[in-house]
Amino acid sequence: MDCFVYVLGCRHKGRTLTYVGWTNDVPRRLKQHNTGKGARTTRGRTWVLLHSESFATRNEAMSREWHLKRERAFRKKLAQKIKP
Repeated sequence: MDCFVYVLGCRHKGRTLTYVGWTNDVPRRLKQHNTGKGARTTRGRTWVLLHSESFATRNEAMSREWHLKRERAFRKKLAQKIKP
């Protein structure tokens, strides 16, 4: 079963925000975030998919998620794709 790490982005009150997570189904998870059923910190905002990576196991995906959450420069570069 493939697992994915994804980076979402949004513009909110003049700021650019990013969110990193992992899932088995990226489109379903994005829909959950945008309908208020995702993580609490993503509620009330419209998110776009900025980046995703595929992994063979859940452990690999979770490890990469941990690293991406700490790679602020990488997420900032991805967030530049969001139009103001």
